[in-house]
Amino acid sequence: MKVANPPAKPLLIWDGDCHFCGLWIERWRELTRGAVEYETSQKIDNRFPEIPREQFQRSVVLIDSDGNVFTGAQAVYRSLGRKWLWWSYANLPGFAGISEFGYRIVARNRKFSSGITRLFWGEDVRRPNYFWARRWFLRALGLVYLIAFVSLWVQIDGLIGANGILPIGDYLNAAREQLGARAMSILPTLCWFNASNAFLHFLCGGGVLLSILLIIGVAQPISLGLLFVFYLSLTVAGQTFLNFQWDILLLETGFLSIFLAPWRLFPGAAAVSATNHSTDAGETPAATEEPVNRVAFFLLKLLLFKLMFMSGVVKLTSGDNCWWDLTALDYHYWSQPLPTVVSWVADKHSEWFKEFSVAFCLFVEIVVPFFMWSPRRLRVIAAALLIFLQLCIAITGNYNFFNLLTIALCLLLIDDAVVWEKTATVRDRRYRRGVERLSIFASVVVLIVTLPVNAWFLYEACRPEAEMPGPVRWTYERIERFRIANGYGLFRVMTKDRKEIILEGSADGIDWAPYEFKWKPGDVNRAPGWCAPHQPRLDWQMWFAALGTPRQNQWFVRLLISLLEGKHDVTQLFSRNPFPNAPPHFIRSRFYRYRFTSAEERRQSGAWWKREELGEYARTISVDELR
Repeated sequence: MKVANPPAKPLLIWDGDCHFCGLWIERWRELTRGAVEYETSQKIDNRFPEIPREQFQRSVVLIDSDGNVFTGAQAVYRSLGRKWLWWSYANLPGFAGISEFGYRIVARNRKFSSGITRLFWGEDVRRPNYFWARRWFLRALGLVYLIAFVSLWVQIDGLIGANGILPIGDYLNAAREQLGARAMSILPTLCWFNASNAFLHFLCGGGVLLSILLIIGVAQPISLGLLFVFYLSLTVAGQTFLNFQWDILLLETGFLSIFLAPWRLFPGAAAVSATNHSTDAGETPAATEEPVNRVAFFLLKLLLFKLMFMSGVVKLTSGDNCWWDLTALDYHYWSQPLPTVVSWVADKHSEWFKEFSVAFCLFVEIVVPFFMWSPRRLRVIAAALLIFLQLCIAITGNYNFFNLLTIALCLLLIDDAVVWEKTATVRDRRYRRGVERLSIFASVVVLIVTLPVNAWFLYEACRPEAEMPGPVRWTYERIERFRIANGYGLFRVMTKDRKEIILEGSADGIDWAPYEFKWKPGDVNRAPGWCAPHQPRLDWQMWFAALGTPRQNQWFVRLLISLLEGKHDVTQLFSRNPFPNAPPHFIRSRFYRYRFTSAEERRQSGAWWKREELGEYARTISVDELR
């Protein structure tokens, strides 16, 4: 069919009384960007008498500039300008029939289709924008970086300083002797150029300044690039003290965020412009912002998916039955590295509630991540459930900045329509500057390089016995040192015992005084502390040391030697130095099994913990052995 008076440009005519049509026409209007005009059948009158009026009630009608008339799925494919859809409709056997059948099903059930649309999308089905998410995610990331740098700054001298437990200068010298010229490429850190305490403080202080710039929005891509370099340098220099999953998560997040950040020097409100955005159908002018790099955005969503999905799946594939029989929380609250007072209370919950909590955790970590890729309302529900889980974890354990960083990633699931549904809208500019095109190209390169590695990590979580293919291993070995593509798996196996190492010093070998840590359990009458988002890294390492032997933890021997030598930077890491005037002559490490007290035991003794002595962790050493 053809009409006698064709429009100047393609015209799509739709039923203005159909709520479902009205929602999706707004999506098509945005996709076609002015290439197609839209009008309701009620306003057409008798402009096209060749088309029966009842046709407008049955389906949408497209009239092209040559007067050709298309209806149903055919009209949809032609109007959207997607050549592959139109080619498939015209050439693939069965494609046209299936398309028209599906169209008729929807057209005959418009009220139901409208209800489904509102259920999953709400009142706005246009392509989601993430300007709000980008803005607040970057600010939250800046806050996490700030916390990480400040937390490390106050303890870095005692950990890896010249008079610390594991001096970075000694570590790099040993690496240079062993690896030769390859050492700098294998261990990427700025400390190769200067390993002094002053330079370590410069890296931490510089990180704090750059974090503040990121929060207020100054030169964000540059700030993010330098933050990544500074934190990577400290992570490599930190050796075992900065080898935690949240450290590599921060690096991977920070690296990918370089490509997400808008390329502008100073922060500023988005300008209102009527020229860069269509104002058809009574649309008000919209504020314009730098376009969101969709590739970088996808990579960050993939990172959140990978983090949560792997953390859930590895629990079920680890062989630890306590995840399958839902008894993991019988152990977790008191066996985790640094419990809180709320952990003690939560440990007293009834058994059914603990089992429900484990099932809820597994559901949120394994099933809910798939909602990240769904329409708006399921995606927002996913964000809410993931954030709720992180808050529950945060109040029952000290996991430093991990929970805050994960929540920051969850903000990327909230699009602008959720925040600004009844207020101003924001659209990106129609053009991209050269630097933005370069950023997109770089993020595409990152996607191509890291996607096989990330896909392998997801597969390995389901099949832990699988062996990494050669090409993937070759790629991973070259990017692993930069921590930009990582596997995750928190609490793969639940610790079912709690052993604590208590360090004691003596001047004469008879009277012993304990070195009390700032946060890890020691004195049974001291309530579990709350230190998050700060991470006391020595306290954390002591928990891991108790899971192994002194031979497996050579840093622990260096700690004992440091105490015998009375290194001030190291003793500052403790709550109290029992030998402030002169270092002890002997150091010993006693081994204890710790458990939370019951409510009755707490009422009677006032103690939060009960403990049982197991013997020595490492043999007693004296100053004489160091001479």
